[in-house]
Amino acid sequence: MLSGFELPRYDDYKESGVEWLGRIPAEWEVTRLKFSSRINPPPRIGVEDLLNDACFLPMEVVHSSGKVEYGIQKPIKEIKQGFTSFQRNDVIMAKITPCFENGKGAYLDSMPTKYGFGSTEFHVLRVRSGFNQKYIYYLTKTDLFMNLGESLMTGSAGQKRVQTEFVANFRFAFPVLAVQDGIVRFLDKKTTQIDEAIAIKEQQIALLKERKQIIIQKAVTQGLDPTVPMKDSGVDWIGEIPAHWEVKRLKYVTKIVKRIAGYEGPDVLSITQKGIKIKDIDSGEGQLAMDYSKYQVVEVGDFAMNHMDLLTGYVDISKYNGVVSPDYRVFIRTYDGLDDEFLLAIFQLGYQQKIFYRYGQGVSLLGRWRFPAENFNNFFVPIPPKEEQKLIFRRVKEEWDKVDKGIALLLSQIGKLKEYKTTLINSAVTGKIRITPDMVEA
Repeated sequence: MLSGFELPRYDDYKESGVEWLGRIPAEWEVTRLKFSSRINPPPRIGVEDLLNDACFLPMEVVHSSGKVEYGIQKPIKEIKQGFTSFQRNDVIMAKITPCFENGKGAYLDSMPTKYGFGSTEFHVLRVRSGFNQKYIYYLTKTDLFMNLGESLMTGSAGQKRVQTEFVANFRFAFPVLAVQDGIVRFLDKKTTQIDEAIAIKEQQIALLKERKQIIIQKAVTQGLDPTVPMKDSGVDWIGEIPAHWEVKRLKYVTKIVKRIAGYEGPDVLSITQKGIKIKDIDSGEGQLAMDYSKYQVVEVGDFAMNHMDLLTGYVDISKYNGVVSPDYRVFIRTYDGLDDEFLLAIFQLGYQQKIFYRYGQGVSLLGRWRFPAENFNNFFVPIPPKEEQKLIFRRVKEEWDKVDKGIALLLSQIGKLKEYKTTLINSAVTGKIRITPDMVEA
């Protein structure tokens, strides 16, 4: 990849007349987005097209990288009302928080159908002649556009949106079409290289996370000494265990507790994949309740789990006094022969490896796959001697720390690659660097 010292600049610059644009190449001009693109144009679909299919794009299939999953197609006559419409080669961008800030948007050059429909939270830009569609897409990814758009969002917390007026009146600098084409070819090549490098590192992270699960599963079901005699545990998910271990149902080692607060005021706790956190209810973000007095009490040292969602839920030992949703499960350890950290490792493994999933009930397609209390109480867990549990947990933590350092290094490298990609787009589209034919062909 090119370093900042290798990137040429234009020979002459001039004042743009726009404070936040600053100086631009002398031969570039300034315009507003509404003069380069039709903003949210109405659909123009003929009667003969109503029987055809169109791609349907909910927000989740449009990614921050610009990638789009085009797998959903529906008859136009079924979706032509109540959704945002667009066409092949349009540019779309999310307008609602946090999707806008996350950079969700795309250039729909590879959409397999002529027409498409999707989330009402998209703005659509239909680029006019004289402008390269991909150049306009890259413009919407620049810090200038993103930062100004974020600062001018309107609406209540959690429902803020970028208004059409901002998009239409956004002023930007642009060169002649031939230069735009060269900038786009250069950015396509370089961003593809960066995205490929990021994808490789993300695969490495996935393998390291898988390694963490293998470490803990082997440790909590087989122990640390591979030479000890083994026996059949009689439990499918556990398999063979050391002969001196035992297995017990959860109802003999834990107790479900439900203590309703009865008053407002305690900290509201949220169970996340990173543990139990204190929820900022004043921000207005996320799911909020009308009456927190009906929430259940959690004390320091209690286990709390989101047993209503075995796909994306989690479990942790609380470090805080507070309250959680009455739909969650709070329980305590009652068996002295079991260590809290060892039990937590088993529970977290149950989520990570989807072990609990096979004991769940509900409608998984709707994200409602819960762990009923009866199934919970009858779930078997392996129990080594307590001192061995502590040794296992220490060893697992040591191994996890090594893996986490590797993951942190890869995440840092990904962050730098993303920063470089953003800088490259910013510099090329705003004229801070000059893209030469040699750079396009290199």
